[in-house]
Amino acid sequence: METIGFIGLGIMGAPMAGHLLDAGYKVIASDHRSKPPANLVAKGLKAVSGHAAVAKAADIIITMVPDTPQVADVLFGDNGVASGLTKGKLVIDMSSISPIETKVFAGKINELGCDYLDAPVSGGEVGAKAASLTIMVGGEEKTFERAKPVLEKMGKNITLVGPNGVGQTTKVANQIVVALTIEAVAEALVFASKAGADPAKVRQALMGGLAASRILEVHGERMVKRTFAPGFRIELHQKDLNLALEGAKALGVALPNTSTTQQLFNSCAANGGAKEDHSALVRALERMANFEVGGKLTDVKGKAA
Repeated sequence: METIGFIGLGIMGAPMAGHLLDAGYKVIASDHRSKPPANLVAKGLKAVSGHAAVAKAADIIITMVPDTPQVADVLFGDNGVASGLTKGKLVIDMSSISPIETKVFAGKINELGCDYLDAPVSGGEVGAKAASLTIMVGGEEKTFERAKPVLEKMGKNITLVGPNGVGQTTKVANQIVVALTIEAVAEALVFASKAGADPAKVRQALMGGLAASRILEVHGERMVKRTFAPGFRIELHQKDLNLALEGAKALGVALPNTSTTQQLFNSCAANGGAKEDHSALVRALERMANFEVGGKLTDVKGKAA
């Protein structure tokens, strides 16, 4: 089994690395910013000093960090992954970042005699913990086949969509669908609740019809129960929709509802909700309705009510 380097042991990355350890892979991490989680160390994860050391020790290096600048720094910054690579190694970026920059990163890694996949994921913290993530991959077929046994330990629906960059393009499209569906569920529940209906029962009824979706199931429940601890933070979804809107501008494509939903996220962030779960988008609609799903809005600024 190939040795895996894993950089980015956050909400998503930690359980993903845990599945690799459970499957018997040797996993190496960096103590660049902080010590790896104790539960992963107990499973056998080894920590080394710096990203270059991770690259030297591993056959496959996975990155799972928040945004494009962080990936650039991890790969090409001082003591970065690129400085520790030797020919034949594989870099898999599972972050959600710019498709355009991804192509640049892949080219630089290829010049070092190494392979590169962009493999962003969907499924959030729940999917990461359950090893049921959807993984959208950009890269060459032979590289994908090499990586597939590793990816299968972290996800279920794993698709090679096209060449480098197309995985990230697919993730941006995914985030458009997710954001707009969260907004639709939020509108429906605010409307039904203010009209006097029990939002929990409305959600239950809708789950049996054409409106049923994973978003209605998971995030609709969050809106009803007011559980906005982050599985995926609003500020990260703002980042993803920025990628969508920047790409749309470059392509000459109109994304009117994506723009509107981004403004609702912006409203949440302006009222202190940037680090809440993206289901808390409902707060922006609640402020406009002066009504909270399930009852009277008690805090119009959108703080924990």
